[in-house]
Amino acid sequence: MPKYLVQGSYTAEGTQGLLKDGGSKRRKAAEALAKSLGGKLEAFYFAFGETDAFAIVDVPDNISAAAAALAIAASGAVRVKTTVLITPEEMDQAAKKTVSYRPPGR
Repeated sequence: MPKYLVQGSYTAEGTQGLLKDGGSKRRKAAEALAKSLGGKLEAFYFAFGETDAFAIVDVPDNISAAAAALAIAASGAVRVKTTVLITPEEMDQAAKKTVSYRPPGR
């Protein structure tokens, strides 16, 4: 199942909710979201800095990942960024593909 790195930055409203409910409740919400899409939450961490939370989720496809991102963003409580993750074996396959490409200016 494809993996995605989800990065979230809380808005003021989201931070107030986090202060009220705590971190464990946010992890449970992320687990429920992934499960509702037929997937699972692999990891969930909070962090200091520009990004407040990181999650790695397995969901069936890009459409499911996009649905999750839309639901999160629509809440207005979190700004979300989703990155598709690929395995080393998938990178091996990509490296073996023949690609026609001309760099700019050449």
